[in-house]
Amino acid sequence: MSLLLTGNTGSYAQLVTVLLLFVLILGVTAAVTKWIANYQKQQNAGANIQVVETSRISNNKYVQILRVGGTYFVIAVCKDTVTLLGQVPEEQLKTGDAVRGFRFKELLDKAAGKQSSSAEEPKESREQDEQEA
Repeated sequence: MSLLLTGNTGSYAQLVTVLLLFVLILGVTAAVTKWIANYQKQQNAGANIQVVETSRISNNKYVQILRVGGTYFVIAVCKDTVTLLGQVPEEQLKTGDAVRGFRFKELLDKAAGKQSSSAEEPKESREQDEQEA
C-alpha cells in the first residue's frame, strides 16, 4: 500500500514541477519579447523616415507613401526593386480623421449585439460627410 502512495506522490510532484517550469518559461519568453520590442522601438525613435501608408497591389507588389523629413514620396516596392513614383504635396493627403477604421472593442461589441454610442457617433458624421460631397 505504501508503494502505491509513494508512486502517486512522485507523479503529482513531477506534474507540478513541469507546470511550474512551463509557466516560468512562458514568463521569461514574454519578458524577452517585450524587451526586444522596446529595443527595436528605440532604434527607430529618432528616424526621419516614416511609412505613412501601404497599399497592396498584388502578392509581392506594394505602393507606399513615405514621409522623409517634411516631404512625402510615393514609391512602388516589388520583389527585387523599389521605384520612386513621385512626390505628393501634404495638402493632397487625407489625414487619419477622414478615413476612420474600426476599433477592436467596437467590432467585439457589434459581434456581441451591443452597439456603443461612441461607435454610432462617427457613423453619423460619415453620413454627413457623404451628403456634403
